[in-house]
Parts: sequence; structure tokens; C-alpha cells
Amino acid sequence: MTDSLASRRVLLVPHTGRSSNIESAVRAAKLLDEAGIDVRVLINDEEDPIADHDVLGQYTHVRHDEDAAEGAELVLVLGGDGTFLRAADMAHAVDLPVLGINLGHVGFLAEWESDSLEEALKRVIDRDYRIEDRMTLDVVVFDSGQEEIGRGWALNEVSIENLNRRGVLDATLEVDARPVASFGCDGVLISTPTGSTAYAFSAGGPVLWPELDAILVVPNNAHALFTKPLVVSPHSTVAVESNSDTSAAMAVMDGFRPVPMPPGSRVEVRKGERPVRWVRLDSSPFTDRLVSKLRLPVTGWRGPRKSADIEEASSRG
Repeated sequence: MTDSLASRRVLLVPHTGRSSNIESAVRAAKLLDEAGIDVRVLINDEEDPIADHDVLGQYTHVRHDEDAAEGAELVLVLGGDGTFLRAADMAHAVDLPVLGINLGHVGFLAEWESDSLEEALKRVIDRDYRIEDRMTLDVVVFDSGQEEIGRGWALNEVSIENLNRRGVLDATLEVDARPVASFGCDGVLISTPTGSTAYAFSAGGPVLWPELDAILVVPNNAHALFTKPLVVSPHSTVAVESNSDTSAAMAVMDGFRPVPMPPGSRVEVRKGERPVRWVRLDSSPFTDRLVSKLRLPVTGWRGPRKSADIEEASSRG
């Protein structure tokens, strides 16, 4: 293995649910190691198949915490969207870029697919990539006495979820310190543009291009006549209050960072102070990703008018 004092370091975050995923992680670790890059590998626990793996077991192992990516130049994710979100949590903590290679199903958050792994690693080794910022959300939860219960951040969304499956959560939506609507619901989703293709999309929200700065609000199974999704200014503060006589709820950030919400709690959401630094390997537009990942039908598309045709039409006009 390379000297642990190597000037370059990458944190490798693999999904280990399938043997093919572990094989991909081995290829990635070997290529980085051969290029003189120090490899750190994330493991979940001592039962993780990586812990005593013939190859991956020889690298330095780290656990998921705020300092896991300290000293690395980027975080490399081999897996699906869930793995990416956990890796982004560690990258965000120390303001590092994160690169995803999809080994899952849809993999909306990944930059490239598994069949391009070697090319992606070559680009990392050569530092041949660019970085773009993705908007995040800062979230604070207060109890009925306005005492802070907890706080966190989200790349995709914060999902306010009813814990009582036999009833509804009675909630009031607020934007910029003014009430918008009160309704019973299963919950409320507050999403970034990046997260608009995730849980918010499944709940009926619109797709937002990730270049946008905006906050998306989607009531989830609301029992009311007017509870449409809202696209709110990134300078706004969105809040959701639960009634004091309603059931307990939970505010869950990116599917795995929960904060409890006793009855009468309040969740306040703003644009995050720190974005996620997203590694880009090409300049393909989001439109292509949307069509590919959602398998949208585009049969019959003829394309934009050719420039010569436009010039000819202009000369006739």
C-alpha cells in the first residue's frame, strides 16, 4: 500500500450489498493506490465484508463521522443514491467535493455509470474534473416552548413525517413569517432542486433543474382542497408547525438524519450556508439525465431548427 503520508488522499465510500460492488471497490482502490494516492475506505461496522477483505481490508478504515473525510481531496462514492447521500454528509462536514459512480438502480445523484469507472478514476487521478455547487437546506426544530430540539442540513429534502399511522398530522405551513395554509396530512416535504427528483417527485412535486436556487414545498397526502406544491424564493424561510393536540412527528433529513417533533413543534428551513461541492466529469445537460434516468419517451423528436433554416426564414421575413 502507499505511504499513509501521501500528499493526495481519497475517501472511498462503497455500497457492499453485492459482490459485484465489492469488485468495483477493489478496482477503484487499486487504481488509486497505483497512482500514489492514499486510499481510506469507509466501513459500517466490524461485520462489514470490507473489514477483513483480502484487498480492501489492508487499507485504512474509517467510520461515518464528521471527520471521516478530513485530509482527503474528494469523496468517491460507489453505489446508489442512498450511499451518495451518506457520503455527501461526510464531504459536506469538511467542505470537500463528492463524486458518485452509480452501482444502484436509478442513481440520480451519480455523475457516471459503473461501466465508466476506469475512465472516471483516470479523471480523478489527473485532476481532470470541475466542481459545481449544489444548494442545501439548513433545518432547525423547536418544541412548543420555542426551545431548540435539534438542527441539521439536507441535500435532497427534509421530510416532516407523521408517526401516527391511524390519523393525520395537523400542520400549518408558513412562508416568510406569514401563514399560508393549515391542513391534515401524512407530512410535508421541503426540498432543494437536487431533491426534486427524489421523494418530492414521488409525492407529486415538479422537477426543478439543479442550476436553480429555490425551495420546493410539497404537502404529502394532504386532506384539503388547496394544497398544491409551492416553489419558494431561496431567500425565504419556510416553516411548518404541528398543532399541540396532534400526534408526534419526525423531521428526517435526506432519509437518515432524524430529529423528533413532539406535538406543537416547529420546523424552520432556509437555504443552507454551505453547499455540497459536486464533481462534474462532463458537460451533458440535466435534460439528458432526466430522460435517461426516468426512461422518458422521446420518440418523434426532430430536434431544433438548423441555423441555416433560421437564417433563410429570417431573410424571407
